[in-house]
Amino acid sequence: MQRSDFQIISVLGEEKNMRKAAERLFVSQPALSQRLRSIEQEWDTPLFVRSKRGMDLTPEGERIVAFARETLEKEEKLRESIVADQSEVYGTLKLAVATIIGQYWLPKVLKTYVERYPLVKISLVTGWSSEILHNMFEEGHIGIIRGNPKWRGPKTHLFTDVLHLVDTTITSLDELDHYEKPFIQFRSDSTYYQEIQDWWHNHYKKTPKRTIIVDQIETCKQMAVNGIGYAILPSVSLTDRDTDIHKIPLMDQSGAFIGRDTWLLTHEDAMKLKQVKAFIELLQEQA
Repeated sequence: MQRSDFQIISVLGEEKNMRKAAERLFVSQPALSQRLRSIEQEWDTPLFVRSKRGMDLTPEGERIVAFARETLEKEEKLRESIVADQSEVYGTLKLAVATIIGQYWLPKVLKTYVERYPLVKISLVTGWSSEILHNMFEEGHIGIIRGNPKWRGPKTHLFTDVLHLVDTTITSLDELDHYEKPFIQFRSDSTYYQEIQDWWHNHYKKTPKRTIIVDQIETCKQMAVNGIGYAILPSVSLTDRDTDIHKIPLMDQSGAFIGRDTWLLTHEDAMKLKQVKAFIELLQEQA
């Protein structure tokens, strides 16, 4: 089998849909169907069966798809190890990043990185910090995570950003006791949610009168910016262009600012790769 055949089997195994797989592989559906038939003839067994839900793997197909993925992964690791011995920085940089970092902080960093190292391919996964931690145990080169996770490998503190109450009207936290607008929250990992809950209960006897929960932090921010309610947002999500809102930093009972830490996680083996070393060095330059 050719390398392209392994890619076809791997993508079909992920998508289980001929149209989506064809789009990812940049081929027509008829061409992909014909290629799949040739592969099945070569193996002398069907790999998929069609159903109302799409395409289901046969037992033999599951084993062959697993073999294809393993072969592609071994090839990529071999290529990366060869690249590590050469002066040119290229290969694939696998990043797993907390969603909020991927949305507000990472783009500027990546812009500089890809301009400096144009031969490097970027593989980016975003999600909650708990999901990023899981990804790092499986395949990530670098994880950027919120909070302070338990990690046995190399771990570097990147920055701490302060939490702010954001609203178009409120200028003092004392006004919250009698404020009628809803508290707008975005879904986040449990540690962030607990920090907000602890701060609230340490300062106010009652819970917010009304609450709106949204999926994305940017939705939360835009609702606050447009005067629908107030929100508690980390400063990494706020910019100098956000001039039409009041930003009140949160403090604990001792008067210290309440912050949210961001950490970089990696593996000893990953740090031997030139594309990984280059990314970490870039962050050290910008620190």
